Amino acid sequence: MFPQGSLPSQYAEKHGYETFIVEAQDYDTKGYQQSWAKVMAMRHALTKYPDANYIWHLDQNAFIMEPSRTVEEVVADPRVLESLMIRDHSVVPPDSIIKTFQRLKGQEAAMIVSQDNDGLVADSVLLKTGDWARFLTETWMDPLYMSYNFQKAERHALEHIVQWHPTVLSKLALVPQRTMASYAHTNLGEGYREGDFVVMLKGCTVTGESSCERESQWYWQRFRELIVQM
Repeated sequence: MFPQGSLPSQYAEKHGYETFIVEAQDYDTKGYQQSWAKVMAMRHALTKYPDANYIWHLDQNAFIMEPSRTVEEVVADPRVLESLMIRDHSVVPPDSIIKTFQRLKGQEAAMIVSQDNDGLVADSVLLKTGDWARFLTETWMDPLYMSYNFQKAERHALEHIVQWHPTVLSKLALVPQRTMASYAHTNLGEGYREGDFVVMLKGCTVTGESSCERESQWYWQRFRELIVQM
């Protein structure tokens, strides 16, 4: 879609972040859906950067469209996060009986994630480093879940864990989708608008009219213009 690492690396360099770019085939998913590699990559990053304050997993088909803004400014600062958190809200739309905590404080949250039309967005996830994050990733990729044959693999596994494990739900901060996961395709969730931090090309294909390469052209050019202006 674009030269691997160029976008996240340029953004990270501007703000003093580290980048950790891997490929799905770098991980052995033991014959299960390759998308499980994202969870393995998160666990790997937690091990590789134990002194980091947090790690942000961002899917390869995503663009940071406001590169002048830091992750702290957008969502990671506890005060900012607290103003964004969606409380007492169904974890899985439209009417899951399991809801986000009402009294969770920004500094207590250890996982920040958003929600689209179908459920939790596992392609843009912020984790506060530490024992809880390691517990989450280990639980998430438990062989029992990997072998369960969830329809959407790691995404449905995450939704199951959040709904049935209070230890996980108690640290989850749900934020509006456009905070860090706007979609180029509005039929799937909140559509991208000028000024949104991230756009995700969810649903783009390898070839054809809806190919990731074709759909990424405007966003890639816009990012290059913005990064030069910084």
